[in-house]
Amino acid sequence: MEAFARNLAQMVEEGGKAMAAYLTPRDGANTEAMAEDIADALKTVGHVAEYWIADPQRTVEAQSRLMAGYLSVWANTMKRLAGEEVAPVTAPDPKDARFKDEGWRESPIFDALKQAYLVTTHWAQDMVQEAEGIDPHTRHKAEFLVRQISNAISPSNFVLTNPELIRETLSSSGENLVKGMKNLTEDLIEGGGSLKIRQTDMNAFEVGRNLATTPGKVIFENELMQLIQYEPTTASVKKTPVLIVPPWINKFYILDLTAEKSLIRWLVDQGLTVFTISWVNPDARLAEKGFDDYMREGIMTALDTVAVASGERRAHTVGYCVGGTLLASTLAYMAATGDDRIASATFLTTQIDFTHAGDLKVFVDEEQLASLERKMKEMGYLEGGKMAAAFNLLRSNDLIWPYVVNNYMKGKAPFPFDLLFWNADSTRMPASNHSYYLRNCYLTNNIARGLAELSGVRLDMRKVTVPVYSLATREDHIAPANSVYIGANLLSGPVRYVLAGSGHIAGVVNPPTKMKYQYWADGPTGPSFDLWLEGAREHKGSWWPDWMAWFTNQHPEEVPARVVGGGRLTPIEDAPGRYVKARS
Repeated sequence: MEAFARNLAQMVEEGGKAMAAYLTPRDGANTEAMAEDIADALKTVGHVAEYWIADPQRTVEAQSRLMAGYLSVWANTMKRLAGEEVAPVTAPDPKDARFKDEGWRESPIFDALKQAYLVTTHWAQDMVQEAEGIDPHTRHKAEFLVRQISNAISPSNFVLTNPELIRETLSSSGENLVKGMKNLTEDLIEGGGSLKIRQTDMNAFEVGRNLATTPGKVIFENELMQLIQYEPTTASVKKTPVLIVPPWINKFYILDLTAEKSLIRWLVDQGLTVFTISWVNPDARLAEKGFDDYMREGIMTALDTVAVASGERRAHTVGYCVGGTLLASTLAYMAATGDDRIASATFLTTQIDFTHAGDLKVFVDEEQLASLERKMKEMGYLEGGKMAAAFNLLRSNDLIWPYVVNNYMKGKAPFPFDLLFWNADSTRMPASNHSYYLRNCYLTNNIARGLAELSGVRLDMRKVTVPVYSLATREDHIAPANSVYIGANLLSGPVRYVLAGSGHIAGVVNPPTKMKYQYWADGPTGPSFDLWLEGAREHKGSWWPDWMAWFTNQHPEEVPARVVGGGRLTPIEDAPGRYVKARS
């Protein structure tokens, strides 16, 4: 008890430091943005509540359903306390890690608390789904908000309602809470008064030291990007070089993590001449750089440089996520202008059609976008943390609340994980570029509809005829598999559509040596994703060898390995270069 009292006093002292850090003067724009977000959330939930409150009979029905669920949990709990075995009223998903501790099942009280929570969240979800007269976008936003609130109020997130945390607190005499409060203070200071939750040990990794270590040179740079060429590891290489167009919302080294996980290193070892774009982390000076600038000064300029360094006029291109969307737009532009320098293309979790773009669409409507554009106009860019926060919310039970519990309640340091280090290494987005992307993709879907323009040229995806390898992932929250499939069907050339197991990152970064997950391929062509999946064949392990077989079939010719720069370009610096190391 003496140790507990001492730790409690120390926790209160640390709590004062955390409060001081939280009250640090913050940017007024951030405070205004928070107020606007709260107002928008209340307005959205208000639409659902209005339906149920407008009719007294519906109000009574909604209340009765909730109370009936609570009474069932109460009755079951009384039976359990009396020693009777009873089936639960409701149970969490078997994959739900929040309630995996035995205490949630062994204790009738905690089991009742868990079931009451699940009854409440299921009821709230039903209220949204059954409300009539609500437009699809508002319903989607309401479902998303209810899910976020439900995840936040889970009894697993609080010390006094989580049996595992209670045991931890008692066994350590409250020392876990002291350490947790210290972690909270550090994260508030790091976030300048806003909570910046650590998902990994940020001191365990360094770009260029144990991440992005594939040998190569920066052979070109401009104000938007550096172009890296990697050194060959084989005596001969495929004649057709490969240009990778990564997303600029995060950094390219997701494809070059540790040596064991690096797709770039693996491609080089397969005998490919690999180039990759490393986008700049922009500031206000690049505010007016738009989607067409990223095409001309990014992809088009990179193609020019690849031709000089490799001696080959044509190249294969690989686009990842939004980098793939830009690549698809570039292909449509090149088709319209008679430019055939891209011989074939690979799209990794890339959306071209955004009709079914998933939960990210809840952040995009005219009102929200107009507000975002005002803020971006003031700063010249969107802060990287904004997009990172949005991505984390898509999987808050995986990327937010487990770290709240681990860091602040268990008082533990997060586990070193290269992928989460990359996830936290966010980048800014130029105002003009990001506005074009959100409006023409998420808001209006103009790129898919053939109504978007780049540099005065109308984009028509049906004119794209190059061979394409399109990879989706089955559990993708950012680029849903069905959405990727629909976009791939807009193209007129031969398309090999492949579906990998896992999600947006782990499904792509899946080296063959790990023998993890699986992929599906060779389903029947046609407009239906469900019919494709029903007829597709499942293969164990990584999709990488399947891609290599496809690429080799497209481009079988080989030549002696090339020196970096081709003897015509002088390397600027070693890979991974300066741009990727600039932090937001």
